[in-house]
Amino acid sequence: MKRILMIATGGTIASTEDGAGLAPTMTGPELARQVPLLDTLCELDFVQPMNIDSTNMRPRDWLRIAAIIREAYDAYDGFVILHGTDTMAYTAAALSYLIRDSEKPIVLTGSQQPMANPFTDAKLNLYQSVLYACDDDSQDVNVVFGAKVICGTRARKQRTMSFNAFTSMNYPSLAYIRGERVVRAAGVVPAKKRGELPTFSNSLNERVIVLKLTPELQPSIFSLLERDYDAIILETFGIGGIPAYDGSYQQAIFDWVDSGRTLVVTTQVPEEGLDLGVYEVGHAYAEKDGILKGDDMTTEALVAKTMWVLGQTRDPAEVARLFYEPINHDRIPRA
Repeated sequence: MKRILMIATGGTIASTEDGAGLAPTMTGPELARQVPLLDTLCELDFVQPMNIDSTNMRPRDWLRIAAIIREAYDAYDGFVILHGTDTMAYTAAALSYLIRDSEKPIVLTGSQQPMANPFTDAKLNLYQSVLYACDDDSQDVNVVFGAKVICGTRARKQRTMSFNAFTSMNYPSLAYIRGERVVRAAGVVPAKKRGELPTFSNSLNERVIVLKLTPELQPSIFSLLERDYDAIILETFGIGGIPAYDGSYQQAIFDWVDSGRTLVVTTQVPEEGLDLGVYEVGHAYAEKDGILKGDDMTTEALVAKTMWVLGQTRDPAEVARLFYEPINHDRIPRA
């Protein structure tokens, strides 16, 4: 029987009502005891590094979770992380970069309703996550939610109340849970990383911000951000439109990257990604040194990857190399 380490961090799944709104109070062992047949799947051990609403999850907490997995990696066959849904996509992406090429599954799950709710989705999500973690062909960082398995760099919370809360963005779901079976997408079983140790990282640069373009947003915002941030994830209009009415945006953006800071350009449109070369309003930025292109990556993955890259190096060439390296299916490589 396989050994799985369950890392409980709080979230809705662990929450109870205390008169001031839902707050996480239940521990990992308490949650597991509520799920029928869970003990028939594997031997479960538990660790509880925090018990927080995921709104309060921070990069330092991602590092704590990664450190727990690193320390316990040799002793377990897989890991299940219980997490709040609101920032689960950020944590899943961050762990994809902090723990790269894991032959063992690292699964994140949670629920839209607390475990104590009579109509909760928590029991099934928890059971299916452990089931997936016990499957011989499971590996890397994934989100298991609503009977779907989503790559850790492609998950996004798309719905605030429905049980099918998460969507796989610009990449197919990896598998589906059907009863007691893991059904791989199109019947494909990935090549297993047999006996390979993952590559762990233990540093992040938290000075990364997402800036969403809106009509009449003043380009002076770039200079205002210089004190507190080393990188901006710029969510442009459409496929890559940046205002060009008087040249002030181009000047502000070029000044930002010429100062040694990082700019990642993406789109605020959820699906299909970025292409700066299509329209004149984006073309000026397509080949500018220091501007990185997010292509079809999610904003959550871009935030986590930029924090990870800048935590490893500030050399511009190495920043670009690491940024464009596909990790856990976070981007479809350009031809």
